[in-house]
Amino acid sequence: MNTHNDQIAADLRSLEREQIRELFDLRSSYNAHAGGHYTEDPYPVWKELREQAPVHAGTLHDLTGCGGNPTFHGLPYPDRQHFTAFTYAACDAAYRNDTVFSSSPTPIPGQDAADGREAAMMNSMLMMGGSTHRRYRSLVQPSFVPAKAQWWIQNWIEQTVNALVDGLRPLGQAELNVDFCASIPLLTITGSFGIPVSEALEVRRSLHEPVKVIGLLAPIVAARRVDPQDDLITVLVQAELTDEDGVRHQLSDVEIYGFIYLLLAAGSGTTWKQMGITIAALLERPALMDAVRADKALLRAVVEESLRWMPTDPMFSRWVAEDIDFHGVHLPQGSVLHLAIGSANRDPERWANPDEFDPTRPLKPSFGFGGGPHVCLGMHVARAEIHVGINALLANLPNLRLNPDVTPPKPVGFYERGVTEIPVLFDV
Repeated sequence: MNTHNDQIAADLRSLEREQIRELFDLRSSYNAHAGGHYTEDPYPVWKELREQAPVHAGTLHDLTGCGGNPTFHGLPYPDRQHFTAFTYAACDAAYRNDTVFSSSPTPIPGQDAADGREAAMMNSMLMMGGSTHRRYRSLVQPSFVPAKAQWWIQNWIEQTVNALVDGLRPLGQAELNVDFCASIPLLTITGSFGIPVSEALEVRRSLHEPVKVIGLLAPIVAARRVDPQDDLITVLVQAELTDEDGVRHQLSDVEIYGFIYLLLAAGSGTTWKQMGITIAALLERPALMDAVRADKALLRAVVEESLRWMPTDPMFSRWVAEDIDFHGVHLPQGSVLHLAIGSANRDPERWANPDEFDPTRPLKPSFGFGGGPHVCLGMHVARAEIHVGINALLANLPNLRLNPDVTPPKPVGFYERGVTEIPVLFDV
């Protein structure tokens, strides 16, 4: 390794493994809010519900039989009526109609302005709609297009992956969720913000405390205003937004913090799970893994099938802006429609034998990264992280295989799904 990679490897070794396990284990107390206690397979229940009707009254977790009171996008909002869409056609229709199905909470008839929780969330680009969302998204979209993938790979992804693999190679065994998957997206997104490796876990741990995250980021934002760098915070600092009245202005610090917070939460909280799901699917199918090792071009189909077959976040929500009769159900203004994209991605009206993991099936777009105007901003970066990571494992860890003496990976979690430990052996 060169000196730069040596330093990265040393920084990675300084990260505490148990802290990584706590932050990146869906069963831990840190992740309990999204139903990390759930260990059942929800897909048979979702199939039954999908066959009964396209849309049901109720939340996805209640309809599935998942106990507790999980919180997620569109939850809990106990003062609103809740409905869940299960078919591909219903979810697709909702994603396409952002006038009726809003990405931000709509007023409940007879009530005043949004409550404090809703008002706070409105500052997130995730909750913006229409022209406002388009203007803000356009500021960072150029940094996340496919043509920009090499910028991410060369600046952050590749060096992290190489350092992780170099650390694993002499060991002959690993638990890939902790030792590999968790670090790649976390260090990619924090690295793009100029956050040192030594602070990455603290930033991740503090995501439930926005004020603390802002305290860590404020000095970096101030520094980039004076001394621009080749990173994402500099992109935000230099970006200019055109208001509806045509006036151009640079983003305020508060607007930048909103962007950063959303990108940190999404960038460090989803890709590691999808990478683990994909790696586990390959390890459970050694012939397929050998085929991918021999022909890297096959990995694209494997990743896309993983996104369809088991998306990490199997539900997102929309707020109903006006009364509508929708796929056989009346949705009143102010209610919440949950889009069960995990169910939609296995709709037999769109895919044959949808419960099978089959990368050879004809490629069709799924909702693995959501849909509509809010389709995942970082999806091309996520794909790059998974591709670079898995290719590095297959190229550098000979005879990679599941450890037969340890419990194999199992999908867990509800609104956030991933696999448990991925224990592997390989030849040294």
